Amino acid sequence: MSDLIFSINITMPIFLVMVIGWTLRRIGMLSGEFVTVANRFNFAVTLPVLLFRDISSVDIRTVFDLKFVLFCALSSTVCFWTIWGLTRLFLKDRTMRGAFVQASFRSSVAVMGMAFINNVYGTSAMGPLMIVGAVPLYNIFSVIVLTFEADGSGERETGKIKEACVNILKNPIIIAILLGLLAALLRVDFPVLVDKTIGSVAQLATPLALIGLGAGFEGRKALAKIRPTLWASAIKLVIQPLVFVPIAAWMGFTGEKMIAILIMLAAPATPSCYIMAKNMRNDGVLTASIVVMTTLLAAFTLTGWIYLLKVSGLI
Repeated sequence: MSDLIFSINITMPIFLVMVIGWTLRRIGMLSGEFVTVANRFNFAVTLPVLLFRDISSVDIRTVFDLKFVLFCALSSTVCFWTIWGLTRLFLKDRTMRGAFVQASFRSSVAVMGMAFINNVYGTSAMGPLMIVGAVPLYNIFSVIVLTFEADGSGERETGKIKEACVNILKNPIIIAILLGLLAALLRVDFPVLVDKTIGSVAQLATPLALIGLGAGFEGRKALAKIRPTLWASAIKLVIQPLVFVPIAAWMGFTGEKMIAILIMLAAPATPSCYIMAKNMRNDGVLTASIVVMTTLLAAFTLTGWIYLLKVSGLI
């Protein structure tokens, strides 16, 4: 019961902030224009600053573990290409594919994952190290699938590879991760004034992303897409960890590293999925539906996974 309460205390406040955004939109306090501007602002400013802060604050040289980073990178890569391949085979509605793939493999490691890791172990270096291994690939792969499956793109449309490369190079989240990694490697010590400014902007990322997601959520349209939502939720919360957690255990990962791997595989879909889908002409309704559903269910699925890891002596 304590594990369930612990998980609910992490996931339910996030869900309730989405509800606040939805309610404010329904009563007319927030407009569609606000949602659009907030999503762009989050994508270009607050989420990149949040990731830069988390990565740049870690002593990468001291805690770096190549085996762990490679596992995070390779498992994320396998998940993405497998899900995209199966989606192209079984999901006939092409307009949903990009949103489905992105939300099925991409976890909320920065927004929600770090909260889980810190609550279990306190300040942990493995969370940011997992971000280094997985989040750049999350964004690169998301840009690729959202570019190739964007609304209005034809199967044989030329220039998509070039467009995807340009989108990757311009992606502010990827740029922020690389800058954060560089700052960590160089052990840059920012003045207090700069640190506090970065911290203030970073603190805006999670609540603003959740308010925007809730305000943009369209319940009736989402109900029409409940089947792909449930499939994506099952992949995100159950199937991915079911496949890769045993492999991680076989490779000898335990403690903080195992918790970080679990969060990477089994955390809810990140709100930035919705922001990127909306900004890249993909299905925002399906994306929001998957984010909301996985956030609701994660309190129970993550509790189950944590319990199994504890019983197995892996954490």
